[in-house]
Amino acid sequence: MTELLNVLYVLTQGAMLHLDHDTVRVEVERETRMRVPLSRLSGIVIFGQVTLSPFLIERCAEDGRNLVWLDRNGRFKARVEGRLQGNVLLRRAQHLALSDQQRTFAISRQIVAAKIQNSRQVLLRAARETDEESARSSLSDAAHRLGVILEGLRELNDLDQVRGAEGDAARTYFGVFGWMVRGDRENFSFDGRTRRPPRDRVNAVLSFLYALVGAECAAAVEGVGLDPQVGYLHALRPGRPALALDLMEEFRPILADRLAITLINRKQLSAQSFEFLPGGAVRLTESGRREVLKAFQERKAEELQHRLLKQKLPLGLVPHVQARLLARHLRGDLADYPPFFYR
Repeated sequence: MTELLNVLYVLTQGAMLHLDHDTVRVEVERETRMRVPLSRLSGIVIFGQVTLSPFLIERCAEDGRNLVWLDRNGRFKARVEGRLQGNVLLRRAQHLALSDQQRTFAISRQIVAAKIQNSRQVLLRAARETDEESARSSLSDAAHRLGVILEGLRELNDLDQVRGAEGDAARTYFGVFGWMVRGDRENFSFDGRTRRPPRDRVNAVLSFLYALVGAECAAAVEGVGLDPQVGYLHALRPGRPALALDLMEEFRPILADRLAITLINRKQLSAQSFEFLPGGAVRLTESGRREVLKAFQERKAEELQHRLLKQKLPLGLVPHVQARLLARHLRGDLADYPPFFYR
């Protein structure tokens, strides 16, 4: 059990959470391991086989406190929320924008531009940090290619073209991703993005971090009153949080990709931090998940200068800021959606 930045994370399998007056009481094998005042928590995230009492679920729903269920690999399973928040006119504007091809295209192009630029920054930084000439050359060439794709976004005029550019950029980016790993490439080889399930250790870390970033973005869009299932870049499917996935694209490179590489290169994760399952799937062990989770929360606490707001704020708050900016655009307060560019 870990409380970080007012969120209680419970990874211990078999744990039970109870409402004890105004406190969350955590039991493992009928022994109380932790008590946390509800007033101190903005959310609870549980991994795998963890049980919450009905009274605790009801209280969190009444208070507007987020409850998120992830599986042991960190994949999103469910969320509990209370009464719908936000102005009904905002959600109406969100749905109307989806019916407007030009607005859908414009929002999606902004999101993809931020994703490509932020990915490019990750590659350029890795190129500066490596002492290996072949790695530096490959990373620099890929960063240049991303710059060309980014410039080409200005000439596009429909959503399918934007999605095509995003796919081209992703192939370029992940095509050199393995060059960012320094040292133990035997255990941390990377031959491309694999998921459902991840097939190597690097993909296992990425999938786990993407689940955490996705949960953050879903909470952000819900927090401002937007419908997380109505997005613009990602196609609508039943049960798919398309808008959260849209917002997530801006943050994958800086909140997940770069952090995964750092954990590997600093040897905070080793080959023993993973386990291989029947069928070829790879996942983090419980101790590995704890290490990643700790680093993720530390990364969220890092402060940066937001270009539009012109003030410093923790990186973990940026998805909430961007969700609010998107809401302002949909209401007509901003002419365009201003995406987040990292530097």
